Amino acid sequence: MDATFSKDVYGMLPEGIQGIELLAHLALDLRWSWNHATDQLWEDLDAELWEQTHNPWVVLQTVSRARLKERMEDLVFLKKVKKFFSTQEKIELSDAWFQINYPDSKLKTVAFFSMEYMLSEALPVYAGGLGNVSGDQLKSASDLGIPVVGIGLLYQQGYFRQQIDRYGSQQALFPFNDPGQLPITPLRLPDGEWLRFQVYLSGHPVWVRVWQVHVGRIRLYLMDSNDPANLPAHRGITSETYGGDAELRIRQEILLGIGGFKLLQVLKIHPEVCHLNEGHSAFLVLERASQFMKDNGVPFETALTATRAGNIFTTHTAVDAGFDHFSPALMEQYFCDYAVKEISIDFKELMALGRKNKYNQDEYFNTAILAINGSNFVNGVSQLHGKVSRKLFSTLFPRWPMDEIPVEHITNGVHMPTWDSELADHLWTEACGKERWRGELKDNKKNIAEVSDEALWDFRNKSRKKLVTWIRKRFQTQSRISGLPFTFPDQADKIFDPNVLTLGFARRFVPYKRTNLLLRDPGRLIRILTGSQFPVQLVIAGKASPFDERGKSLVREWNQFIQQNNLFQHVVFLSDSDMQLTAELVQGVDIWINTPRRPWEACGTSGMKVLVNGGVNLSVLDGWWAEAYSPEVGWALGNGEEHSDNNTWDAIEADELYDLIEQQIAPEFYERNEKGIPEKWVNRSRNSMAKLTSHFSANRAVREYTERFYLNAASEYLKRAEQKGAGANGIIDIKNDLHSKWDSLKIGEVKVKKNEKGFFFQVPVYMDEGIRDKICVELFADGEHNKNHELIKMNAVSPAENNYSQIYQAQVFTERDANDFTVRVIPKYGNIKVPLEDNQILWER
Repeated sequence: MDATFSKDVYGMLPEGIQGIELLAHLALDLRWSWNHATDQLWEDLDAELWEQTHNPWVVLQTVSRARLKERMEDLVFLKKVKKFFSTQEKIELSDAWFQINYPDSKLKTVAFFSMEYMLSEALPVYAGGLGNVSGDQLKSASDLGIPVVGIGLLYQQGYFRQQIDRYGSQQALFPFNDPGQLPITPLRLPDGEWLRFQVYLSGHPVWVRVWQVHVGRIRLYLMDSNDPANLPAHRGITSETYGGDAELRIRQEILLGIGGFKLLQVLKIHPEVCHLNEGHSAFLVLERASQFMKDNGVPFETALTATRAGNIFTTHTAVDAGFDHFSPALMEQYFCDYAVKEISIDFKELMALGRKNKYNQDEYFNTAILAINGSNFVNGVSQLHGKVSRKLFSTLFPRWPMDEIPVEHITNGVHMPTWDSELADHLWTEACGKERWRGELKDNKKNIAEVSDEALWDFRNKSRKKLVTWIRKRFQTQSRISGLPFTFPDQADKIFDPNVLTLGFARRFVPYKRTNLLLRDPGRLIRILTGSQFPVQLVIAGKASPFDERGKSLVREWNQFIQQNNLFQHVVFLSDSDMQLTAELVQGVDIWINTPRRPWEACGTSGMKVLVNGGVNLSVLDGWWAEAYSPEVGWALGNGEEHSDNNTWDAIEADELYDLIEQQIAPEFYERNEKGIPEKWVNRSRNSMAKLTSHFSANRAVREYTERFYLNAASEYLKRAEQKGAGANGIIDIKNDLHSKWDSLKIGEVKVKKNEKGFFFQVPVYMDEGIRDKICVELFADGEHNKNHELIKMNAVSPAENNYSQIYQAQVFTERDANDFTVRVIPKYGNIKVPLEDNQILWER
C-alpha cells in the first residue's frame, strides 16, 4: 500500500498551475538532501527563504500563487522541473546494485526500526549519532536498491534547539514541528482516509497516525500519537525526542516496536528481516512473535524460534547504563495483560527475556537483552565496540570464551553524498565519475589518489575560505541573538582568517567525550592560537542535554574562556549544532578533533564526514579511528589503552594534544614548497581520502549488512517459518531432548601422541543415546599475541566399548604445547546460532 498523493495536503498548494504536481513531488522526495541538482529550483522561487530553511516544501508553500504561476509558465523553468522529475523516475525504476547482484534473492523487505532519523535539517526528528547512522543507511539503501522500509516516530518538538546567552550559558528552546511545514505527507488510504490504527497502553487504546517520507527509493513511515481522539497524556507520547521520564520512554518504545510492527501488518508489508537499530525497538520481538502465533496457530516458543531468525539487533551503546532499564512495576503496568492476552505466556516468562538472571525478580528489564534473546544476528558498530559489547553481554553466556560471545561488528559509515561539499563533489566526480557511490567503490581509491597536489590544495583553500565566510555570517547572527555587546556583530567580518590552519569539532557535550581537554592549560592554548609563526584557529559546536548540569557547565566553560580572553578572532563556539552546521564544519576544517575517553565511543561518525572533503583526523584511538588510523592518514592521541576516569591520564593526553598541534600539525601545514604547496600535508590529505573514504562510507556498511546479515536472515527465517513453523518446532524438539540428556555427557581421558606434524588427540565422549548428531566435539586453545582462539573440530570414529560412547580424534598442526588444547562439547543442530540460541557447553576437566 502506498500513500495517495494530494498536491493540496493542507490546502496550501494552488490548483490550476501546470506542472505543480511534479514540483511538489520533487519537494517531497528527500533525494534533494544529497543530490543538489534541484537546489536551483528552490533558490529561483525564493533565494532568501531557501538559504534560511533548506526546505523545498516550505518554499513551495510560502511563495505566492503569482510567483509560482510566473515561474511555471517560464518554459525554461518548466523544462528543468520535468527533466528533474524524469531523472528521478528513471532512477527509481532502474536496477541498482542489489537487483543486479541478487536478482533471485528471497529477500523482499527489510523493516528498519529506529528511534530517530537524521535525513535533513528540514525534518528535525533526530538528536545525534544514532539518527545520523539511521538516516545515512536509509539513503545508501536507496542508492543501492536494497528493499528497506523505515519505521520511526514523528516528534512534535524533536530535539531541543540551543541558544548561548551573553554569559556563555546554554539555553534550551523547544519550537513546535508543524507537520504542514515538514517534507512529509499523511499516509492515506485509497478512499482518502488518513491511515490510523490503535495500540493499547495499560489496557487503554491509543490512536496512532501515520506519515510518509520519501527517501529516494525508500519509504520511511513515521508514527505520532498527537491525535485529537486521544487523551492529553497520550497525545504527548511523541512530544519530544528522548524527553521525560521512564514512563514516557516505555510508551515511546511500545509505540515504536509494537506499533511499528502493527503498522507493517496494516500496510500488508511482511518483512523477512527486521533490523532493530538499538534496543529502543526491542518490543517488536514480542509483537512479531505474536503476529506469527495468530497467523499460524502456534505457541510463543515456536513463534519466537521462527521469527528471531529474521531479526537483527545492532547495539550502539558502550556502557551498561546506556541501555534502557525498566522497573518490574512499570513493566507489569504495561505488559502484564500483553503477556497473557497477546503471546499467551506468564508475565514472569516475559520478564525473563529481558534479564541477565531470569530468576532475579527484582532485576530491571533490559531492552537490549530482550533484543539479544529475540535476534539471531547481533553486532556492535566498530571493531573495538564489538569487543566492548562482548564483555557487556558475557554474563548471558556463562563458561563461553570472551571472543565467542555472539556479538559481531559492522563498522558504521556515513553517506558521503550527504556530507560532501559542492567543491568536493566536483573533485570526486572529475576523478571517479558520477556513479561512484552507487556500486562497490572498487576504483575510488586508485582514482582519487591520482589527483594532483595543485588541484587538491586549491580545493582545500577554497573549502576553508567558504567555511570562514559562513562562520562570520553565522557568528554575526548569533552574537545579536545572544545579547553580546553591540560592537560584536560589526566585528564578525574580522574573525578568522581563510589562510590559517583551522581545527574543528562538533559533538554532544558529555563528560566522557572530554570536549574540554584542550582547556586543561588555557595559557598554552592561547599561545597556540595566537602564535605568529604557526597560527591556529578553532571552531566548536555542540549541545549538552537540557537536564545535564555537568554537560552545560562544559559549554559555559568554553564560551567564558573565549569571552574573558577576547579570543573571538581565533576561536568561536557556534550555537545550535544541527545537521546543516555540522555539514559546513566538516566540509571546511583542516583538522577534525575527537577526544573521547576510550572505549566509551562506540563508533563516532563525525570524523568520517571530513574524509570526503579532504580534512584530516586527530583523534583518540577509539571507535572507528582505532581501526582506521595509520601514520600516513592522520594523527592519533593516546596509547590505545583504557584508563577509565583518570584525571592524571587526562592531563597527559592534553599535553600530548598540545604537542601534536604545536610540533607536528601546524609546522606541516605551513611548510610550503616553491609553488606554495605544503607537500606533506597534501599527501596526508590525499592518503586519507583515498584509503579511508570508501571504506568508512555507509555504502560499504549497508552492503556489509546485506551480504552478511540480511540475505542469510531472510533465508533462515523462511525455512523456519514454512509449514506453520515446522522448522522452528523441529529445532525446539531437538533442543529440549538435548537439554534433558546434557548431564549424561562426560568427556573421558584425553590421549595425546606427538608426531612430526604436531599432535594427535583422541578422546572418548560418553553420552545418552540419540544425541551424537546433535553435538560437536572440538579442541580449543586460547589466543596468543592478540590473536583469536584456535578451534579444531574432532571427528567421530568407530564407537567405543558400548553404544553410549564415541571416540573422537583430531590431528593438530601446531608448534604450541599440547597442554594449551582443551576438549569441549557444544550443541550443533538445525542450523542454530550457537551460543546465541543454545548456550550449553561442556569442558574437559
